Amino acid sequence: MNLPEDFKKKYTRLLGQEATDFFNSFETVHQKGYRVNPLKANPVPHETPNDGKVPYGQWGYFGAVDGHSKDHVTGVVYSQEPSAQFVGEVAAPKPGEKVLDLAAAPGGKSTHLAAFMMQKGLLWSNEIFMSRAKILSENIERMGVKNAIVSSQTPAELSARLPLFFDKILLDAPCSGEGMFRKDPDAMTYWHSDYPAENAKRQREILHETVKMLRPGGELIYSTCTFAPEEDEQMIAWLLDTYPEFELLPIDKPINSGISDGRPEWADSDFVSGVTTTSQTQNRSELLKTARLWPHRLNGEGHFVAKLVKRAKVVEPIETVIKKLKPAELNRDQQQLIDDFWKSTFQQFDIENRQFLLFGDRLFLAPEVTPDLNGLKILRPGLEIGSFKKNRFEPAHALALAVSPRQVKQQFNLVDQDWADYAHGDVISTDEPLSKGWILMVVNGNGAGWGKFVNGQIKNFLPKGLRFAVRV
Repeated sequence: MNLPEDFKKKYTRLLGQEATDFFNSFETVHQKGYRVNPLKANPVPHETPNDGKVPYGQWGYFGAVDGHSKDHVTGVVYSQEPSAQFVGEVAAPKPGEKVLDLAAAPGGKSTHLAAFMMQKGLLWSNEIFMSRAKILSENIERMGVKNAIVSSQTPAELSARLPLFFDKILLDAPCSGEGMFRKDPDAMTYWHSDYPAENAKRQREILHETVKMLRPGGELIYSTCTFAPEEDEQMIAWLLDTYPEFELLPIDKPINSGISDGRPEWADSDFVSGVTTTSQTQNRSELLKTARLWPHRLNGEGHFVAKLVKRAKVVEPIETVIKKLKPAELNRDQQQLIDDFWKSTFQQFDIENRQFLLFGDRLFLAPEVTPDLNGLKILRPGLEIGSFKKNRFEPAHALALAVSPRQVKQQFNLVDQDWADYAHGDVISTDEPLSKGWILMVVNGNGAGWGKFVNGQIKNFLPKGLRFAVRV
């Protein structure tokens, strides 16, 4: 791999004897990985290879995911680079918390956070670029997450609306991407010697807004996929100096995982740049609490992670600052349609501290703690239930991926040719004793979409954009 010359000079100076192993790692094949999704009714992969457990991730495995496999289509697995999985493990939110993933696309870390939260509390996943936010929203849907809001706002727009709101914030900061050079060589085309410093400036701007949204006593997890000290140790040193209410928390680094301590000396910009000074370097030993993942020390790419807590102090109660979401008021016809759908389709479905929200004709279940969303660019305000059509209600694909087969009255198991027909968008003929109405189409014990049974046939409601050809 033709690494930039300035990059090689920099890390030769910083890593010393370790530099040879570091540079040699770029000539090896990067390791693929995935996470199993505990939110699914049957979270057991059937077609995805298990090449070993990721040593620091309770749901993580080594292996490549087929994007057209049943495991992927039904959200049983999420393809995620092994080192990136450590970030979610450090965050580890609790069920019931209010959690923000500020730069969330494409969704690997958000869906990991959702696994910890077990559908309880509020997960707010934000991505500033709308095109990437749409991909994020699709992945949230595929993994069956019920308690997520997906937005496309700037950090400043969110902080103005949600001061002191979140219990935990993950900022996987936009960075120079040095840790992804092996996985994505195109990332090297953007890199130059000043690129880390340019990214660091943007990261400080984002952090200025991020800290405003964290409640006292809350936790901030900061991560990057770069080796650059300017964006890692120096960024945390700046944060601690600028916001003295923050302090670093230790990160558990499992034995034999290959995860290393941060490097306190790298917080000194003169040391990193190779400038010799007579001034005494400030003691930054607390930076040993941060974590570095190096490709020559473990089976994954480059990452940096820090975990901080915002010291508690007396503040104005949040209820006086944040407006609450007003539940949707359904008209008589809409209420009748949704009642009929619920009664005919489900045998058990608990709304679980959620409230109805209407976006046009689309009906969602929003988490009870959802704030007022008026004026925000929201792609997904919770779990989409379905849409009101003329004189009928049509369930959403998201609902099929989020419910368990045991919750519905009728289901149809897709195997072999039936699965191929359904994935392709075809009508399925069956002699099974089904009643007229909505059917949950099931693959390996998990919902894959909806069908509607009429006169011995199941009409296919798999969204057209998700259809594909299957080899049988």
